[in-house]
Amino acid sequence: MKAPKLLQQFEDNWETEMGACIFGERIVFRGKNLANDFDDSSWLELLCFGITGKFLKNEKIEFLNAAFVLCSSYPDPRLWNNRVASLAGTARSTACLAVAAATAVSEATIYGRRADIRACDFVTRGNSKYKKGEPIENIVNYELKKYRGIPGFGRPLTSGDERIDPLLAKAKALGLDRGEHLLFINKVQVYLKESRKRMSMNVAGLFSAILADMGITPEEHYLICVLAFSAGIFPCFIDAEKKEEGAFFPLRVSRVNYEGVDQPRIWGE
Repeated sequence: MKAPKLLQQFEDNWETEMGACIFGERIVFRGKNLANDFDDSSWLELLCFGITGKFLKNEKIEFLNAAFVLCSSYPDPRLWNNRVASLAGTARSTACLAVAAATAVSEATIYGRRADIRACDFVTRGNSKYKKGEPIENIVNYELKKYRGIPGFGRPLTSGDERIDPLLAKAKALGLDRGEHLLFINKVQVYLKESRKRMSMNVAGLFSAILADMGITPEEHYLICVLAFSAGIFPCFIDAEKKEEGAFFPLRVSRVNYEGVDQPRIWGE
């Protein structure tokens, strides 16, 4: 059988170029010595090197750091992922479990990492079409017809995005505002405004375009951003843990709009 033979190759054997802990001697991190080659590096630089295998230039690291601070660090317990951490705190769970659960639900389609993936896909795919000569109007209308929306544009609850201006200002200050993907997405923004489509760019669209121009692939983009919300998650857990147990957003029974059967149901039915 093929499966047993295949598994035998990996029994007590895992070949990797990612790293190794040679305890008492050195730690190898993607072929580098962790103690010697990263002694002046920030944690974000190490994270990006671990994901991409490349040392990102200072301006790119500074932009990523600013993006995480300005766009992902909201300590509001009403937000969907922060609410999970607060519930964990009010249930007296541990910080590790709270942050892990909140990070897991950050892969939301509308608000979270899936929105980033869809924005990355549109930015790279749309820019490729644009470079081949396809008009912006055709690219936009194709997306609207097929997907009923444009990834990286529009926002639930409000039409504006308070993160756009400060993030774009940071990109300009670092010289990261002249790439082809950003140019493309700006043209999409202009077309939507002129055609009165009532959709404007959100931070996922802007961020995806700038990272694409930085040479970050969609997969690397996703991996780099996995922990981006955590700076806002921890405060929500701490806040709920310090309050009365079970007190986080209780809901009285009378507020539940029950539309089920009128008669009491027998357990098991």
